[in-house]
Amino acid sequence: MVAGMSSSWKGWRVGVQPPTRRPSITDAPAAVSPLRRRMIDDMGLRNLSPATQRSYLHAVTKFSHCFGHSPDRLGLEDVRAFQVYLVSQGISWPALNQTVCALRSFYGVTLDRPEIPERIAYARTPRKLPAILSADEVVRFLEAVPSLKARTELTTAYAARLRASEAVSLKVADIDSDRMVMRSCARKATG
Repeated sequence: MVAGMSSSWKGWRVGVQPPTRRPSITDAPAAVSPLRRRMIDDMGLRNLSPATQRSYLHAVTKFSHCFGHSPDRLGLEDVRAFQVYLVSQGISWPALNQTVCALRSFYGVTLDRPEIPERIAYARTPRKLPAILSADEVVRFLEAVPSLKARTELTTAYAARLRASEAVSLKVADIDSDRMVMRSCARKATG
């Protein structure tokens, strides 16, 4: 080894002990506001994971910076305006709901204002309609299947609106050609 150089392994100098644990959100510097410290303590008491704590702190900080005021001086209308702003910025629905969780926790636990969290609405993920093939597209698809057996199976499954599990478990004995009926026992349970 060259004099004056230390050998290293995975970024640690030989002879220096690596930290025994990862830095936590509670290891924040002493120059933290009392409100932020209280929120950190509340999240620690609720045993939230460090990643969740970072996410909640980031969301409340972003909320505060958006209006230029301390978050304890902002109310329900500000929360609603912030949600509208986030949606207009194209935030994903899960990220929006995580922000909602952070604000509900901040107002309900840290500020002890139970009337606000119950009025902060979660975002519902928009349901996307499935793609429906036109009659011509279905015919072209079925004609493209080279095997007669596979084409017959797909045509039967499509015409009878069978689920994949039902189509796989279908037997020849389940089809009554004389009466033009089919018996399927693998129906999805309703409930």
